[in-house]
Amino acid sequence: MKPIAVNDIRKVLGGKIITGPVNWKVEDAIYYKRHEHSRRNSLLFANRGDVINWVAIDRKGPSLIITDKSSIDLKEVLPNTTVMQVTSLVQSYWKFIDYYRNQFQIPVVTITGTCGKTTTKDMIKHMLSGIWKVHASVSSKNEPRRSFPYLMGIDEHTKAAVFEHGLGNSGNIKHQCMIYQPTIGIITNIGVHHLDGCGNLEGYIRAKEEIIGGIKDGGTLILNADDLNSKKLRIHRFTGKIIYFGTDGKSDFRASQITFGDGGMDFILHANRKEYSVFVPGYGEHQVSNALAALAAVHEMGMDLKAAIFRLRTYTNMDRHLEFSKGKNGSTIIDDTWTNNPTSVEAALKVLDSIGKGKKIILVLGDINRLGNFEKKYHREIGSMVADRNIHTLITIGKKAEEIARQAMREGSNANIRIFKNVSEIGNRLDHLFDDRSLVLIKGPMSSRGMIEFAQSLKK
Repeated sequence: MKPIAVNDIRKVLGGKIITGPVNWKVEDAIYYKRHEHSRRNSLLFANRGDVINWVAIDRKGPSLIITDKSSIDLKEVLPNTTVMQVTSLVQSYWKFIDYYRNQFQIPVVTITGTCGKTTTKDMIKHMLSGIWKVHASVSSKNEPRRSFPYLMGIDEHTKAAVFEHGLGNSGNIKHQCMIYQPTIGIITNIGVHHLDGCGNLEGYIRAKEEIIGGIKDGGTLILNADDLNSKKLRIHRFTGKIIYFGTDGKSDFRASQITFGDGGMDFILHANRKEYSVFVPGYGEHQVSNALAALAAVHEMGMDLKAAIFRLRTYTNMDRHLEFSKGKNGSTIIDDTWTNNPTSVEAALKVLDSIGKGKKIILVLGDINRLGNFEKKYHREIGSMVADRNIHTLITIGKKAEEIARQAMREGSNANIRIFKNVSEIGNRLDHLFDDRSLVLIKGPMSSRGMIEFAQSLKK
């Protein structure tokens, strides 16, 4: 955080100092009871209903409490704590956010999408880090409550910031955009997820659409030209610049001649009437899509495309993102247990279509959560995808995933199908399946520690 004098904060918020020193600077800001108070020189927004632990706050002093409590027992306030009283804590909170965000005239990128958010975010950070100090959200920790601390991570040395949006319910992205005030917004793709919080696919698309209204005036929107649901976005009111990426001929950042290379994907990038040879680590056409979105973003921020492409070659994929490892009896394990939704399952199956010829394909699929009333529908669709393919063995784990197996059976799949209620039932029952011809894809929900540990147990 860029240090700010207590008196400057008082002027911005129109607050009243009722006790404590003012000749110091705030170096961190949190919402009391929502975020961890771990640093000295912190500002804490405290609701009128909060029971304040004055001793703990003072111990990490100097501390600044901003509150709309009407009465405070000054005898409880210790010498290292400053208290500022405001009329409305909510209004003061948002006023402070707006003040702090506008201290920085830097590009701020935010990303949403069903799949590829974290990868695209990390690609952008990796490429820009070659020339700038870049601040970014951590891993896929993208819940709305983290947005305020992430904003506070921008300081006077930051040249660009990139964050991903978490979406649990409608309104989440709008809330985060009010904090981040992005200059560039990216929608990687729109599949199916979080239908329990958005009602149905239409509601989910509308929730993703919130990023469009959240981009600062004169900003840029980056969209996937190949994605069918992205074509349903209402963009007619957006007055900024729109950049399209994909394989579609009208894309501003277009990929052609996509092939599987050694450890990743090779393709030709067509941009600005020029052609570039690009390599992106990680398998799958979806990885090419992530790279196109990231390249479009860094180019829009002023980075030379040749320099960006050179940096992209050294990008390291996150663990458990279609991670290839040697496994039992010489098998190849593909650990894709980072997230699980119909879009990511389809992307993983397409990778197997390309690299699995002549191999013994074994699928281990777990439950897909947060599909609301459409749970059976989308699990069955995955079962249909499996039935259409030459799969040696299909293993489902979990009550919801069982519907995948049942649908594959109904459609006459030739796969050897095994159904388990949970991972603990498996033991060593599957060991005989693994040999040097086996290509084993394991895909399960991020929340399933059992699936993650099972994947680890199969690796050498």
